[in-house]
Amino acid sequence: MSTTHPFRFGVTLLGAATRQEWIAKVHNVEDLGYAVLQAPDHLGNQFSPTLALMAAAEASTTLRLGTLVLDINYRHLALLAKEVATLDLLSEGRFELGLGAGWIARESQMAGIPFDPASQRVGRLEEAVQVFKGLFSDGPMTFAGRSYSLNRFEVFPKPFQHPHPPLLLSGGGKRMLSIAGRYADIITLNPPVAPDGNSLDMTEATAEATTQQIAWIREAAGDRFAQIELGNFVIGGVRTETEQRLDPRISALFRSRTTREQQSPQGIYTLVGSVDQICEQVLANREHFGISYISVFEPDLETFAPVVARLSGK
Repeated sequence: MSTTHPFRFGVTLLGAATRQEWIAKVHNVEDLGYAVLQAPDHLGNQFSPTLALMAAAEASTTLRLGTLVLDINYRHLALLAKEVATLDLLSEGRFELGLGAGWIARESQMAGIPFDPASQRVGRLEEAVQVFKGLFSDGPMTFAGRSYSLNRFEVFPKPFQHPHPPLLLSGGGKRMLSIAGRYADIITLNPPVAPDGNSLDMTEATAEATTQQIAWIREAAGDRFAQIELGNFVIGGVRTETEQRLDPRISALFRSRTTREQQSPQGIYTLVGSVDQICEQVLANREHFGISYISVFEPDLETFAPVVARLSGK
């Protein structure tokens, strides 16, 4: 599979102890050449995403700012749309809207927030996407769905980007990725949620499964498939050759650099090797799957930076 999408690289930051520390982290992400600073939306030890990204917008000049992803179950949708539009306007159009149906059951249980079955949460997300797009259009919106109802509600302000900030959806299953194929500008792939509802099922993180995921997206997207930017999150981390040698478990997984192993789950969700080897893996994933938007966690920021410097925009 070939793609015309250039590489983009993002980093997810959870937070900091002080404002000064947060700003220093933002500057470091920008200085290392990453394109996007991303904030998750969980109820644990991390910042509130929209507020943190607004501070990052003030501290940076080139970074785009993304949510990976906003949980629609945590806020009233009309108020969330207002926050999103304000952030996009005040950042002068650098915001990317990542939305999600929520998947960590224990968070909702701890906070006393209802955690509906997956079918209901995914259905609610599909409605939410339609509501957001309607609210960001000109004029008021009326909407009557199973989960949301609006009666001539108009969000203020309108976003800076027209018709709306780029929409990112993430998923691993057929229904979620089909919705993403119909609506999203950016789609990040991940393994399906494990039966416990609190982790991802890495046993399903195979090259065959990724090929199937992309087929679902392509079928749902139709003619717009070529415009969709495909991405993935390096869940397992970025490891150097030294770490590979020191950890026999990793060595066993990465004995060779054949094309087949570059497309293994380790080569998609975990990147191991020298800068040259990791670049080869990333290039192979784009050629085979069309994945051009790669995100890492903060602990991998420095290790992955040479790859970012070599491949950004190419």
